[in-house]
Amino acid sequence: MRSDTILEVRQLSHLYANGQGCRQIDLDLYPGEVLCLVGESGSGKSTLLDTLAGRRVPQSGSLRFRDRQGTFHDLIHGDTATRRQLARREWGHVFQNPRDGLRMNVSAGANISERLMALGQRHYGHLRAQARDWLERVEIDPARLDDLPASFSGGMQQRLQIARNLVTAPSLVFMDEPTGGLDVSVQARFLDLVRRLVHEHGLAILMVTHDLGVARLLAHRTVVMQHGRIVESGLTDQILDDPQHAYTQLLVSSIVQA
Repeated sequence: MRSDTILEVRQLSHLYANGQGCRQIDLDLYPGEVLCLVGESGSGKSTLLDTLAGRRVPQSGSLRFRDRQGTFHDLIHGDTATRRQLARREWGHVFQNPRDGLRMNVSAGANISERLMALGQRHYGHLRAQARDWLERVEIDPARLDDLPASFSGGMQQRLQIARNLVTAPSLVFMDEPTGGLDVSVQARFLDLVRRLVHEHGLAILMVTHDLGVARLLAHRTVVMQHGRIVESGLTDQILDDPQHAYTQLLVSSIVQA
């Protein structure tokens, strides 16, 4: 067992009144790793992601995050101010619809600079320089620094959302179906970008996807969920090439037959 866990989840549950959600989840995430949560709609994967990202409150279990200094934080019972600081400095969240993760009424540069300003940076020239640099990193023409996100294509908006999240050099990024609205060619470029950023920055990424092809291309490990529980987990190639659980076999065979 590796000792450099960045996120530790033990017996975590968040259930709705109808009994759906996620229950008794155990998982670990490591620096520089992409972990995909897969399963059909209603399997609990998005509920789990939202609970881990602090968007929902678990009813039971434990959740710990280790920051860059190596200090573990209790994300359930710890103080709210600390969690807020971690969300600003150490985490990013990329939504399926980039409009949910961007401010559409301010420029691309302002979208990127906002997170830096939340950490206390105020020098206008420095903020613009960093925003311009990150536009280049996500393959957007820096000349569009002052353009509104509404004038960008869907793929460009998603890449802008990546830049907005990574400008503060987070160690953990949550992604909820980030390729869902992209066509195949744009999706391929987006996945290449994510792979490069993981390699360059040592990011840990926890991603929800319904697309097993995305999991195969991007994820080091994959977790399969059904009815709110983890039914199988392991190295992605092993999960997809030799699935052991009947539900995973069904998922994989449906892709193969398609």
